[in-house]
Amino acid sequence: MAGVTSSQGDARSGQRVRVASTPAELRVAGEVCVAAYAAAGQLEPGSPYEATLLDAAGRASGGAIVLVAASGDDIVGSATICVPGSPVHEIGRPDEVEFRFFAVRPDAWHRGVGDALLAAIDAHARRTGARALVLSVRDINPGARRMYERRGFVADPDRDWSPREGVDLQVMTKPLR
Repeated sequence: MAGVTSSQGDARSGQRVRVASTPAELRVAGEVCVAAYAAAGQLEPGSPYEATLLDAAGRASGGAIVLVAASGDDIVGSATICVPGSPVHEIGRPDEVEFRFFAVRPDAWHRGVGDALLAAIDAHARRTGARALVLSVRDINPGARRMYERRGFVADPDRDWSPREGVDLQVMTKPLR
């Protein structure tokens, strides 16, 4: 896929980030999403959104780029770059790279996995000429907002939106210099 190297490492954390390339990796990427969202209080038991989180293979077959972060052979994180035209692309402008389904397995939190994923997304965006990264964060997830703010993202409240009743999303962007 254009702009994403087959494997990028983060020397500080020892994580390797690559494009998910097998059905097994896509299955695990979906499972990581469910585990992370549930542990963060962002997924209620029985929620229909669980099927969406699990469907990394559907995201990939629709043209999105599903990344996995691995520690050795163990997949511990995942994120999806929402390529324009893919079904998961929602808010990205032509000069932005949008990402969603950003997840780190709970037992790998605070080990640099998120930073490794963000570095890979940032590198992809720069190689493709984007001027900014963009994502949506649920309004009830202040921990995620703080994490993104510490990494240079800022709120863009004019773009906040709601995909359905009771789900309010706050848009955050990070300019690339």
